[in-house]
Amino acid sequence: MATNHNITATGRKDEGKGASRRLRRSGHVPAIVYGGHADPQSIQIEHNHLWIASQNEWFYSAILDMNVDGKVQKVLLRDMQRHPFKQQILHLDFLRVSENEALRAKVPLHFVNQETSPAGKSAGVVVTHELNEVEVSCLPKDLPEFIEIDLAQLAVGDIVHLSQIKLPKGVTLPALAHAGKEHDLAVVIAKHARVEAEPEAAPESADVPAAKVAKPDAAPAAPKKK
Repeated sequence: MATNHNITATGRKDEGKGASRRLRRSGHVPAIVYGGHADPQSIQIEHNHLWIASQNEWFYSAILDMNVDGKVQKVLLRDMQRHPFKQQILHLDFLRVSENEALRAKVPLHFVNQETSPAGKSAGVVVTHELNEVEVSCLPKDLPEFIEIDLAQLAVGDIVHLSQIKLPKGVTLPALAHAGKEHDLAVVIAKHARVEAEPEAAPESADVPAAKVAKPDAAPAAPKKK
């Protein structure tokens, strides 16, 4: 990895919903670290620093150097719970990673040169990104923070599939390990925008035959005077 991303945490012993609520009121976030042939460990992280880190793309895809009470371990974010409407992180799950064991992680896709491609410069053409991230498999040292897809040659009618992505060394796509073209998903599609058909004009009134007006029945005759 080209860049180290550091997170500082503290171990905690209090468990349960009540303890978690107290932590959040004090400006901390309860979390857990598991895996890596070690017992799960409950930790707490200062919320403001964590919130700033969570605004970066690397927080969700890069391997983090987590310092827990002075001991650094490499972890990968696996789950994050947010408050439904407040800017607050409620809980985090981190997975320890082992240097010599392959892992699976979702990595964001970065699309470049779309605007200057033949499709991007064509009027009435829509370029859609069917996928914004892909799951990769690799050793921790080979995990990319993102994968770049160069669309400089994208033409109208082109479809870019998973198998056409240029992957970094040591990285594979588990989806392509399955047999069948249905697993080679479309990533980018360039196609003409659909033009809505204009409604047909209503016929002019002169061409419409006049409706026949029914004549009212004759009024009944007045009774004769005796």
